[in-house]
Amino acid sequence: MGDILDKTERTLRLRNYSPRTRQAYLLYIRKYIIFSKKAGLKSKQKAIEDFLLDKYNRKQSPQTINLALNAVKFLYAEVLKDPQKIDLKFAKRSKKLPVVLSHTEIEKIIAATENSKYRLMITLGYACGLRVSEVVALRAGDLDINELVVHIKGAKGKKDRISVLPKRLQNDLRNSIAGKNANDFVFGSNRGGKLTTTSLQKMFRQSLAKTGIKKPVTFHSLRHSFATHLLESGTDVRYVQELLGHTNIRTTQIYTQVTNPKLKNIKSPLE
Repeated sequence: MGDILDKTERTLRLRNYSPRTRQAYLLYIRKYIIFSKKAGLKSKQKAIEDFLLDKYNRKQSPQTINLALNAVKFLYAEVLKDPQKIDLKFAKRSKKLPVVLSHTEIEKIIAATENSKYRLMITLGYACGLRVSEVVALRAGDLDINELVVHIKGAKGKKDRISVLPKRLQNDLRNSIAGKNANDFVFGSNRGGKLTTTSLQKMFRQSLAKTGIKKPVTFHSLRHSFATHLLESGTDVRYVQELLGHTNIRTTQIYTQVTNPKLKNIKSPLE
C-alpha cells in the first residue's frame, strides 16, 4: 500500500492539488484499500460500492461520500491508469440553506473579540466575504487600502479574485502592515510565519460563546452573511458571484432564497 500512496501523493503534487485536497484524497484512498482488503473484495465495482455504502450506513454526509468517491476515482484513473470507467453517480447532497447572522449579531461578535488582531481578522472575514484560509493567507501586498480593494490570490480552485474593503478599516489595516514588506503576512503568528486557520476558528467560537447567539454558525457564516447582506442592499447577484469567486451563478443564487423580500413580507395568519 505504501508504494500506491507514495505514487498518489506524487501525482497529486504534479497536478498542483492543494495540501488540503491531497491530505483528504490520501486519507480516503488508504481507507478504501484497507476496507477492500479486509472484506476480501476482488471486484473493483463491488469494492467501491461497498466502501461507499459503509460510509452511508455510518450516516456520513453526502459531501464526505462524494469526496471519498472522487479520491477513489483519482486513484484508478490517474494513478493506476485503469481504462475502465467507474460507473457510479455522486450522492445526492442535502439542500440546506446557509445560516446567516444579522448586522447586530456580527457587531456583537466583533465587540466580544478582545484581541485586536483577531478582531480585525473576524471583521475582514465578514467585510470582504473571505474564507478562513483566505484571511490567514493575506499578505501586505494584497491590500490596496487607498482604493479599498483586496486581491485574494490562489483561493479555492487556484483562482484569484478581487473583493471590497470597507473604509472603516483603513486605519487598522495601515497599522497592521506598517513596516512590512509586500510578501509579509498581514496577520503573522507570534512565532513568525502564517497563523493557522484553527487558531482563528477557535477565537471566533470563543467570541461567539460570549454573545449568547444560539445559531449554529461558524467562521464561514460570515461569508454567508456578506453575500446575503449585499443582496439585501440591492447588489446584483452577478457582482456578488464575482466577489465570492463562484464559478457557477447557481451557487450564489442560494442566498436569494435567504433574502427573498417577498417571502419576508408575508405575514403569518395567526393574529
